[in-house]
Amino acid sequence: MRRNYDSASLAESGLAPDWTTQFGHWLVDAIESRVFREPNAMVLATVSAAGQPSARTVLLKGYDAAGLIFYTSYGSRKGRELTENPLVCCVFPWVELERQVVVRGRAERLPGAASEAYFATRPRGAQLGAWASPQSSVLGCREELVEAVARVKLRFPAGEPVPLPEHWGGVLVVPETVEFWQGRPDRLHDRLQYRRTPDGTWVVERLAP
Repeated sequence: MRRNYDSASLAESGLAPDWTTQFGHWLVDAIESRVFREPNAMVLATVSAAGQPSARTVLLKGYDAAGLIFYTSYGSRKGRELTENPLVCCVFPWVELERQVVVRGRAERLPGAASEAYFATRPRGAQLGAWASPQSSVLGCREELVEAVARVKLRFPAGEPVPLPEHWGGVLVVPETVEFWQGRPDRLHDRLQYRRTPDGTWVVERLAP
């Protein structure tokens, strides 16, 4: 199982002046390619206080110069690990485009107002699910979850707004490095990385494949 990557290249001369602009270009390419069901899906890797890594796929819900935004239950495994150790890594695996973006940085919670604003835009079923699901906890059977949702529906009847749960909200990944990986023939891939320096400015570096 081997492919030779030869669809594109990535040179310093063609790179955007900042990582957000470059990321935006590639995200648009992923969206417009129509080969990804969730082009904003990213693999989020976290590490527990004991040093045990774990990874899962989450959905990017926003980004700007400050970083990448996703939402989750703060009581979930990822939420607990982000509290224990805020250092994270995110990967956008745009394999069909022979590309990936790797972001390493530090996670911090978004202010409550930002989480409330986003939560209000979610479908009602997803809002109720955020209240009902003890994310990452062991369940005896699926019926426990169904019954929990039924209780939440009684608590927040149809027609009434569902408030933001205290245990749920946004996370901002503040990047220290953002690597743009473009597959090339003979595994001589192009890897260009934006790296934040101690004074807050960014430099671009080419990494060996």
